[in-house]
Amino acid sequence: MSRRYRTTGFKGYAVKFSPFTSTLLAAATSANFGLVGNGRLCILNTQSPATLSPVQQYDTQDGLFDLSWSEVHEKQLITGSGDGSIKLWDISIPGLPLSKYQEHAREVMSLEWNYVSKSTFLSSSWDGTIKLWNPATPHSLRTFQGHTGCVYTSAWSPRNSDQFASCGEDKTVKLWSTNDPHGKPMASFGGHSDQVLSLDWNKYSPTMFATASVDKTIKIWDVRNPRGQVSMFGPFEFAIRRVRFSPFSPNYLATAGYNMSSSVWDVRTGAVTFVHDAHTEFVFGVDWSLFHPGQMATCSWDEQVHVFNVPGTQA
Repeated sequence: MSRRYRTTGFKGYAVKFSPFTSTLLAAATSANFGLVGNGRLCILNTQSPATLSPVQQYDTQDGLFDLSWSEVHEKQLITGSGDGSIKLWDISIPGLPLSKYQEHAREVMSLEWNYVSKSTFLSSSWDGTIKLWNPATPHSLRTFQGHTGCVYTSAWSPRNSDQFASCGEDKTVKLWSTNDPHGKPMASFGGHSDQVLSLDWNKYSPTMFATASVDKTIKIWDVRNPRGQVSMFGPFEFAIRRVRFSPFSPNYLATAGYNMSSSVWDVRTGAVTFVHDAHTEFVFGVDWSLFHPGQMATCSWDEQVHVFNVPGTQA
């Protein structure tokens, strides 16, 4: 049984639990499938066992495609827009954002705060670049170029505060260091046969990460061996849009995708251990709670945010 909130008129693209407050959840949404029109950031309270209740709502002039909570300030988070802008919000302040960062030439597809150093965040864009930011500075600290085409996701290493991985339209996954003076990738992983849409690190096995691709597969990689994946699941009938490793176990991976559902996989066996199939459109966002083992959230083009519990994912 899931608790639900309707984002009327806005399609869900990303959903993230707060790293500070056990009952807060944020969703990034877009009108008209993100093609044209406004965006909306929804802050929700998950405390009620029966429903999700709105805490705060922010409208933007362009669609929102991703968000990331601050690792320093419990009430702050950033959003990425279709106009290439990044906005910093404080949910205790209604109305306008605290700051706006405008350097990307096209849609901002992903954002991630550095949860090791906590002082910086990454943005990746359809313009083919990845940028490193400090929220106190109006201009980016570094720009990383190496992908051809859209960079769908960039994600920090859970162990090394200066390393991150990215994936994109060019079918590759790349490993980077913020200390590289030229802003070029340290390694490139080629194994998918189509665009790579999502990437997430395993927090318990910090050399391992998972990717999902338009080629309808999930691959597990080890940074120590860029020549080939450790394992592969699929091909499936439909592509996976997002992957997220459990924060409580090295063995479980959540997915959201174009089959209108979210699944949990045991990466040791490749078996699906749970399916949430209550959505009626593509599921673009999925996340795990950091406070409640097995609690997950999803958002979808059906204009719904769901929160539900997955049993047996702590081992």
